[in-house]
Amino acid sequence: MVAAAVIALYFWTFFTKNSNISESLTVNLIAVALAGATVLICFISYLWSPKNTIFPMTLIIYLLLEATVAALVISTGDTTSPFLTLWVLVGVFAGVFGIWGSLPILIAVGTFVANKYISGGLTNEVIIIIAFSSLLPLIASLIIWHEKSGKDDSNNDEKAYQNLANKLSEVASKSEVVINAIGDGVIAIDNQGIIQLINPAAQTIIGWGKQDALALNYKSVLQLVDQKDEALDDINDPIRQSLNVNQQIRTNSLTLMTKNDKKLTISLVVSPIGEIGAGVIVVFHDVTKEKAEEREQAEFISTASHEMRTPVASIEGYLGLTLNPQTAQVDNRARGFILKAHAAAAHLGRLLQDLLDVSKADDGRLSNNPKVVNIVTFVRDIVQGLEQKATAKGLTLTYKPMPNNSTERHIAPAYSVNLDNDHIREIVDNLVENAIKYTNKGEIVVDVTGEDDRVIISVKDSGIGIPSEDMPHLFQKFYRVDNKDTREIGGTGLGLYLSRRLAEIMGGRIWAESVFNSGSIFYVEFPRITSQEASRLTEIEAVKTGQETDKIPINPPEPILFTPEPEKTALTSEPVNPVPRSASLTPEEIAKYVVQQRALARQQPVPQANARPKSISIPVRGPQ
Repeated sequence: MVAAAVIALYFWTFFTKNSNISESLTVNLIAVALAGATVLICFISYLWSPKNTIFPMTLIIYLLLEATVAALVISTGDTTSPFLTLWVLVGVFAGVFGIWGSLPILIAVGTFVANKYISGGLTNEVIIIIAFSSLLPLIASLIIWHEKSGKDDSNNDEKAYQNLANKLSEVASKSEVVINAIGDGVIAIDNQGIIQLINPAAQTIIGWGKQDALALNYKSVLQLVDQKDEALDDINDPIRQSLNVNQQIRTNSLTLMTKNDKKLTISLVVSPIGEIGAGVIVVFHDVTKEKAEEREQAEFISTASHEMRTPVASIEGYLGLTLNPQTAQVDNRARGFILKAHAAAAHLGRLLQDLLDVSKADDGRLSNNPKVVNIVTFVRDIVQGLEQKATAKGLTLTYKPMPNNSTERHIAPAYSVNLDNDHIREIVDNLVENAIKYTNKGEIVVDVTGEDDRVIISVKDSGIGIPSEDMPHLFQKFYRVDNKDTREIGGTGLGLYLSRRLAEIMGGRIWAESVFNSGSIFYVEFPRITSQEASRLTEIEAVKTGQETDKIPINPPEPILFTPEPEKTALTSEPVNPVPRSASLTPEEIAKYVVQQRALARQQPVPQANARPKSISIPVRGPQ
């Protein structure tokens, strides 16, 4: 519009030829040409202007306008020009284009001031007019349009924030879809124990609706009880534990009471969120059916193992009688076959006993009869019973607290425990036998150390070691390390699992450290009692034993008389007191005796096929 007005003024003064018109209103050809170019580009940009060229086209139009007004002002009296207001107006909009719009004005003003200075026309009046007509509008323009630009940036930030919020909302929506699609129950709980999220699977399992469960304390919705149907306290509550220690808690032994008072056995995992006490995510699912199937399997294994022990023990007993030269005569070749059969029967008997013990441990039927014992001397006796097996394999078995080959006087420490002696024997026996089994050469060291409240038994070997990927599964049921070094070594994967369960039943724990091809160290930790407590419990046990002795009848029923065979060394071929050949045994009597002596038999080394056998002591009924 300004450029069109300049063109119109030019033609008006050109065609009217009015001599009364002042020269200050006469437009020169330079200004008209610049104004014409401005109008033309404006018309073109109005008809066609791609989006990516809007700013450059607008800047070109503005620069042409600046040049048009500058030429108009210079040609009509510069500081006294009646068009000086247009120059002020142009300067006000310079800040829209930033440095690109402001710099040409500064250059033009600088050039004008230099010319005035050279020609001697730079007066105070001229300086004031330049300041008010050029510099002040330019400064005001930069301030105004900079603030506007800041607002635009603020709008851009707001848009960016809105876009980010939309993206987060989209991610949250996807997460909600995933959580809702999970078949396990998921509940989010804050640090105050208030439920913040519950997915449909959790609603189905516990019988609570979403609107009813949200904003309630988790104990009102997740009603967890222990195996005795008693409510959990804060010490046993896995959710409270996870909030307190900021660690993941897993459990498979809790029962959930639903809203309709239905009992469900659940597998529950509680995982902390963020910093300690910030909140937890609870994931659980119903394992009632799986637990029932496990119980059925355990009952089947228990029943089968119990029923099979008698015939296996009978077979083992008859094979023992066959190997006894006082009851049977066989040649050396047949003796080798019978030795192998006897070893296989003994192995099968141990396997059945392990299966029976595992099934009892799983369903809580395994007995726990604590008795005070000095763990150092007790473990020494176990180790001594296995020395022959280690020696037969060329290994050195050392008991560190009381070494046999020491020439110096040695004072062994005394660590007392009040635990089931049979369970301790089973664990130590298993660990030392494993060390012998998986060590081809070198030494096995058994040690006992202790602190004020615990005793630690360690079994260190120089065997084949355990790969790191197998370590987390080492104490699982039926798990065996599978590689070229272990495939030739027999085993069922029950020994370490049973050892772990026995240790847990006695309030202890078991763990291992190993480097593949560099040996292993197995540790068993038991709770320790003080010497005063050990003395007190021993006295109580002695009193109980005396009372039970007093209850024995004076004339008890006459027992069946057995004449045990005297103990012989491995090289003895004939017993000192031969067993009468007329003695006879029933299969039931043989099986009963073998089962009763299983614990002692398991400590003895398995006879080798090329070794001369011991005479096996079997009780026999004397002549009637």
